[in-house]
Amino acid sequence: MKSVIAEDLVKTYRNGAVRALDHLSLDVEEGTVLSVLGPNGAGKTTVVRILTTLLRADSGSASVAGIDVIKNPEKVREVIGLSGQYAAVDEILTGYDNLVMFGELYHLGKKQAVVRANELLERFSLTEAAKRPIKTYSGGMRRRLDLAASLIVKPKVLFLDEPTTGLDPRGRQEMWGVIQELVKGGVTLLLTTQYLEEADQLADDIAVIDTGKVIARGTSDALKKQVGGERLEVVVEQVHVAKTMEIVAAVSGHKTALDEGLRLISAPVSTGSAALFEVLKALDSAGIHALDVGLKRPSLDDVFLSLTGHAAEEKKEEITEKKRGKK
Repeated sequence: MKSVIAEDLVKTYRNGAVRALDHLSLDVEEGTVLSVLGPNGAGKTTVVRILTTLLRADSGSASVAGIDVIKNPEKVREVIGLSGQYAAVDEILTGYDNLVMFGELYHLGKKQAVVRANELLERFSLTEAAKRPIKTYSGGMRRRLDLAASLIVKPKVLFLDEPTTGLDPRGRQEMWGVIQELVKGGVTLLLTTQYLEEADQLADDIAVIDTGKVIARGTSDALKKQVGGERLEVVVEQVHVAKTMEIVAAVSGHKTALDEGLRLISAPVSTGSAALFEVLKALDSAGIHALDVGLKRPSLDDVFLSLTGHAAEEKKEEITEKKRGKK
């Protein structure tokens, strides 16, 4: 069953001069994680805002948990959670007071809101900081609290819009752990990110978007296969480069590439470790000692570059969300 369906979504700004979404379609299977991967300005946040009823598309259709986003936005809001790029918490209040406030806003009632707040503070390792004002929290703690707030009503579908933006590597790792725990609990998750490693780490399926369109869709492994198979890489002393290139070419059956600065010879191979062992055997027979040798699989960076012609962080935001909110 599809928990999220978006079909042919179009959204423009500046009287059609800027097309944020260009007939974009995607879906998320119930109980899975879809990562929407793309650079700044690709349309990721626009998709999330439409699916969470914060923005109306110019055309197209969308449903969440079987509920039409356009016709029944109130019902959609009852079954979803949303954590945006910036923590939507009150800095003056404590972490505990923020969560209780969110619970009451969702009509849980004071007693139930208190119970739920304490559950979430413990779940997100914030119990010790519960009575401290948010302004004393680190960036990672704020993001965890924001995520906790999005789970107040135990949503069927959770939307995370670049949840680790602005976090240091340690904070990012902590947030990944929290998200992985949520997924184990069966939550359907749509995650937007511009971090390739994040998509690789968390997602069951990845939709690559650029200029408002889905340009590729599949698992991490499937997308990597689009770039090509494994590459055999060998580093040797300068004196052995020419002979090593001959050996690698003979084993791979393809033309070799040479990085002269690194003295790294590489070529595509289809037999994986068998090719690696064959090259090592041939090098040994030729009296050549490899300084480094290995097989390299394509990364999501390679995928993104091959699909778009630029790196994921390379493009700049054409229109910020603040500008998008202005008329």
